[in-house]
Amino acid sequence: MVKAGIIGATGYAGAELVRILTGHKEVEIKWLGSRSYIDKKYASVYQNMFELVEGNCLDDNIGELADKVDVVFTATPQGYLASVMKEEYLEKAKFIDLSADFRFKDADVYEHWYQIEHKSPQFMEEAVYGLCELNREKVKQARLVANPGCYTTCSILAAYPLVKEGLIDPDTLIVDAKSGTSGAGRGAKVNNLFCEVNENIKAYGITTHRHTPEIEEQLGYAAGRRITINFTPHLVPMNRGILATEYASLIRKPDGSLPTEEEIRSVYQKYFAQEKFVRVLHPGVFPETKWVEGSNYVDVNFQIDTRTGRVIMIGALDNLVKGAAGQAVQNMNLMFGLPEAEGLQLVPLFP
Repeated sequence: MVKAGIIGATGYAGAELVRILTGHKEVEIKWLGSRSYIDKKYASVYQNMFELVEGNCLDDNIGELADKVDVVFTATPQGYLASVMKEEYLEKAKFIDLSADFRFKDADVYEHWYQIEHKSPQFMEEAVYGLCELNREKVKQARLVANPGCYTTCSILAAYPLVKEGLIDPDTLIVDAKSGTSGAGRGAKVNNLFCEVNENIKAYGITTHRHTPEIEEQLGYAAGRRITINFTPHLVPMNRGILATEYASLIRKPDGSLPTEEEIRSVYQKYFAQEKFVRVLHPGVFPETKWVEGSNYVDVNFQIDTRTGRVIMIGALDNLVKGAAGQAVQNMNLMFGLPEAEGLQLVPLFP
């Protein structure tokens, strides 16, 4: 059995980790860390775990935790893990960080977009970006995995095949994305109150959202060069879900014609046909958040606009599962040589 500890276990992503790992046949949760609820029963914080999860919330003593477990999940705010990480901890346990602390290779990029000093840049090069479908073999060998963001997972996977195969100009890429309110976390914020969110939709982080450089960096690897995109997120009045609608100019063939629907579809199948958790939908069927809710699936599809010479790519996922905790468990399975889908056979909820 893999012994697991979770720091930040009472946030939404942490709670989703608890839910998934509770049903994982190869994992025993040994530690539930939460600064906000020290010594409180976990099931009193999340009553859905009554008689399912025993034990109290503990402090986040990462050194003590690393001595007792094989893997540490940190579902914590930006800056936490970078501020405490030491080589001795990585020698004791593997780490999967759900924050952005180790998603970049350049500390200057992190500090510019997050406005936080990076306290342990010596680990940035080693950290593996944990988008399993792209970095599976690297994840298997990793001690430290940087779990991708929810917007980024959806945005990258929807566009990756076409960027990788050179079918679109990535510098023309526009990502218009919507998220449910759980993406903002469980902390009390006026902007997330019911009366502020209900019957409303709003854009935020316009030209400044922190996931922008993450998408650019990862799709830049696919393109083989640095790229620049537009990314605009929106908040919608639902609990869960990400829907990303992406637009880019197609690269015309030497004869001036556009790639065909069949050619583009074959590229998506090339990259995703063998992927358990990426579902390429049938022609004319487009992703909806409802069809992935509560699951680790990402649904993707596309439509060519011959009038403008562009392609519209669409992706949908559950921001707390494939966008956070589910992907973290998928990474853990790879790191410990377990079946990749173990604990993640979650049928989407409906209605």
